[in-house]
Amino acid sequence: MATDNPNASGIVTELSHEAKLKLEIIESLLEPCDRQTYGERLKDAAKKLGKSVRTVQRLVQKWEAEGLLALTGTQRVDKGRHRISQDWQDFIIKTYRDGNKGSKRMSRKQVALRVEVRAKELGDEDYPNYRTVYRVLQPLIEAQEQKKGVRTPGWRGSQLSVKTRTGDDISVEYSNHVWQCDHTWVDVLVVDIEGEIIGRPWLTTVIDTYSRCILGIRVGFDAPSSQLVALALRHAMLPKNYGTEYELHCQWGTYGKPEYLFTDGGKDFRSEHLKQIGVQLGFTCILRDRPSEGGVVERPFGTLNTELFAGLPGYVGSNVQQRPEQAEKEACLTLPELEKRIVRYIVDNYNQRIDKRMGDQTRYQRWEAGLLATPDLIGERDLDICLMKQTNRSIYREGYIRFENLMYQGEHLAGYAGERVVLRYDPRDITSVLVYQPQKDKEVFLARAYATGLEAEQVSLEEVKASNQKIREKGKTISNHSILEEVRDRDIFVAKKKTKKERQKEEQKQLHSAVSKSQPVEVEPEPEIEDTPVPKKKPRVLNYDQLKEDYGW
Repeated sequence: MATDNPNASGIVTELSHEAKLKLEIIESLLEPCDRQTYGERLKDAAKKLGKSVRTVQRLVQKWEAEGLLALTGTQRVDKGRHRISQDWQDFIIKTYRDGNKGSKRMSRKQVALRVEVRAKELGDEDYPNYRTVYRVLQPLIEAQEQKKGVRTPGWRGSQLSVKTRTGDDISVEYSNHVWQCDHTWVDVLVVDIEGEIIGRPWLTTVIDTYSRCILGIRVGFDAPSSQLVALALRHAMLPKNYGTEYELHCQWGTYGKPEYLFTDGGKDFRSEHLKQIGVQLGFTCILRDRPSEGGVVERPFGTLNTELFAGLPGYVGSNVQQRPEQAEKEACLTLPELEKRIVRYIVDNYNQRIDKRMGDQTRYQRWEAGLLATPDLIGERDLDICLMKQTNRSIYREGYIRFENLMYQGEHLAGYAGERVVLRYDPRDITSVLVYQPQKDKEVFLARAYATGLEAEQVSLEEVKASNQKIREKGKTISNHSILEEVRDRDIFVAKKKTKKERQKEEQKQLHSAVSKSQPVEVEPEPEIEDTPVPKKKPRVLNYDQLKEDYGW
């Protein structure tokens, strides 16, 4: 059938000089970059074309919708129709609608990723690309936004990439693709179980770059090291289950492993230990090109500081000169108590909030929607080998091992008496350790050893060290029993714990009471009886030396 429109079946065979210039500019604008760089490129493009910035943005949008036809003005005969099968159209629309039911949120890009996964399952190499998926969903999204009475949010910054020190650009496409890790000093003074100030602990966080969701943490007094990073990674990789004492309303449902671990160039991140962990677990360690690339992992530290730490007792702030005067007097949180506050804030608050750069998805929703598949569960034994702290010890006769003045015993260890072994342990609970035997270039698991008499307890490395010190000061022999008794005594003390200010008031009250008791008391003479005269008693003389001895003056 003939047509009156000469451009209806037109095919672009050659581009004019102006069209080529537009194409170069559009391609430069579509390259991954940060927001500041994109703004500079946009201004340069407007200057080259002699157009406004808004006109250039409309040109890019038209290019994404029509391709080369946007540069030549040629109209396609199939404009307004999608050149994909009805099955793919149905799959795209159904995936988007299912992903946005109830409280769930799914973006167009996340739908495109699922299209790619589906195509690989079907062996279909000619599947719709992300631009086609966007075009299919555009009318649906516009209708939804028009119904809500709000403007359609732009997707211009949704393409995120990180630049490595070797000059590579890694485009972050989905959840668990690129993780980032860093440390900060918590601006809160922490006390021991008896209320004495210990200092400020370190907080290590692991964050998913795609969703900005915090995946795992580590809180402790150890300075940043590869072992500290490893323990934080272990927490991020494993499913997390917390008891009722944490009072959580939501689940910390993140787990799995990354393809890349993106960090700064600190010694702890450049260590062979971390590279070995990556090789064994199957992820690659990469370093940032420049400090500005670390905003994703560093920004939450500021949020934690202003929204959580600033409201806790013992907050000192980040500036020593501006430290609150009452910080040391009000400090009363122990490390486990602080860790509970941090976990509660992350799970029920931070991960459940909408990140302004991510549209209408919460950080956890974006992580969940951005998964290509359900993450594989990594065996704890694999993580134990790679990620727990370790030390070397010898096995005594009858299979005993001594570590931090605790005696451990494990099944079948008596057969290795006299041999050197590697102990791997979690500093938060050293009532049990994992025993490995070095053999050539690997370590073979022998047994799990338990601290005798402490099997039903949970005692941290720091608690055991504090117990050892107190027991030594009393001149007593250190044993599992003595450590257990000391720990239990401190547990009883927790219920009666007071801040430094409260303790001072209590001491003043006791001193005032002692002084009141020591005041001289006048004794009235007994009345005289007329029939039998009684001589008057002599006044009572107080022995002040005796009073000093009685009241400890």
